[in-house]
Amino acid sequence: MAQIPDPIPIPESEIEINFIRASGAGGQNVNKVSSAVHLRFDIRNSSLPDSCKERLLALSDQRVTQDGIIIIKAQQYRTQEQNKEEALRRLHQIITDAMVVARNRRPTRPGKNARKKRTDMKKQRGAIKALRKKVS
Repeated sequence: MAQIPDPIPIPESEIEINFIRASGAGGQNVNKVSSAVHLRFDIRNSSLPDSCKERLLALSDQRVTQDGIIIIKAQQYRTQEQNKEEALRRLHQIITDAMVVARNRRPTRPGKNARKKRTDMKKQRGAIKALRKKVS
């Protein structure tokens, strides 16, 4: 099992992790050591609940492909282990964000006092502008 906290345990077999060479600065070490992590997670073939799968597939996130695969590249750290933990943390964050169901917004109207205060402010502002006019 992946080290993802309580809400959703994900079997290791569903997560594909490859180690690749990190891009960017890093001196000679960057050319020899494959410390970056390339994580792939297939949403459709996972053991997640169907409602969570639907929300994940509906995300407008660059990390989710048209085929329903989440691709995460972690290369922030110098060690494979730290980058692997970072990639798993990001995957967990994407999944937990998708599990949250947004509440429907109930439309409201401004109260009586708010409407009165707004009209009073408009009248006051108009009076100030009226004082700027030329006196005839």
